[in-house]
Amino acid sequence: MPGTEQDTNPRQPLNRDRILAAALDLADTQGLGALTMRSLAHELGVRPMSLYRYIHDKEDLLDGMVDLVFSEIALPDPRGPWRGELRRRAVSARRVLARHPWALALLDTRTSPGPATLRHHDAVLGLLMNGGFSPEMTERAYTIVDSYVYGFVIQDAALSFEDPGGAAEAARSALAALDPKAYPHLAAFAAGHLVQEGYAFADQFEPGLDLLLDAIGTLAQH
Repeated sequence: MPGTEQDTNPRQPLNRDRILAAALDLADTQGLGALTMRSLAHELGVRPMSLYRYIHDKEDLLDGMVDLVFSEIALPDPRGPWRGELRRRAVSARRVLARHPWALALLDTRTSPGPATLRHHDAVLGLLMNGGFSPEMTERAYTIVDSYVYGFVIQDAALSFEDPGGAAEAARSALAALDPKAYPHLAAFAAGHLVQEGYAFADQFEPGLDLLLDAIGTLAQH
């Protein structure tokens, strides 16, 4: 009918879940800056106005995307041992955020959190409070762990190489240009550690997390 807005891909019915999944994929592959209602509509093969039947506006879209990211992170059992469950959740969060690095800037900024986001926060808070942490120490422990996870994801993305031996090769190149007399400690560290075959910055995550959790355990006594 004239004037009737129709999708160019009618075989796949449009719905909120499909829109959010496409938005996630677009942000993952092209970056959050490339995500607009127009570019999203193009990816879906629909007209931009079709999206507004399921998405109120760009903020609603971002809220839904963040909620989808939270849904991918392993949910800790609030009744389980706090250390093991918090560790499992941190390892999962790092893997998920490595897939969706654009989400780092959005996770804690949403004013209309979705159900997956709320379930996640409720489970982590319950885990820590049930583990003997006071409300103040619960906040501190949660903040410390997330700061570590978020920061590691950023550093890992900056230092990662597609080639498994790329990190060591880059370190060797940098070492060759380094004056060991001017920077003796840096040169010694690079020569004794960074240039070794198989070196990967990512391998530091879990050992560092274990150190952090050991320290966090002392907060339960306060």
